[in-house]
Amino acid sequence: MLHLLDSTVLIDFLRGRPAVRRVQLLRAAGDVPATTAINVEEIVRGLRAEEYAAAERLFAGLVIVPISEPEGWRAGRWRREFAARGITLWQADCLIAAAAARVRAPLATGNPKDFPMPGVDVQHWPVGE
Repeated sequence: MLHLLDSTVLIDFLRGRPAVRRVQLLRAAGDVPATTAINVEEIVRGLRAEEYAAAERLFAGLVIVPISEPEGWRAGRWRREFAARGITLWQADCLIAAAAARVRAPLATGNPKDFPMPGVDVQHWPVGE
């Protein structure tokens, strides 16, 4: 089973925090860690100079789940529906959640409140602990 890792979890992993052990446990259980190109961009944008090589190794070991038109439609619907209720969702979060929903992967994040979308299995992985 794929497990989609959000940027908060990827940062935690790069900094040697608890996500490292959680990802090891995923792999030991036969599960496959994944992410999206959006998360890759978010990580690369904030990399410290000494983290580049580690980030390259990290991404080489992850499945990159594609985002295409169906995910765009789903993300757009979510943003519209939540906006009608006065709740603003980030475009990137909606696209990431739509990708997780399409591949039926749990979405591991340090910020579960950012992913209130129906049909997404959000797993809270506290970061920095």
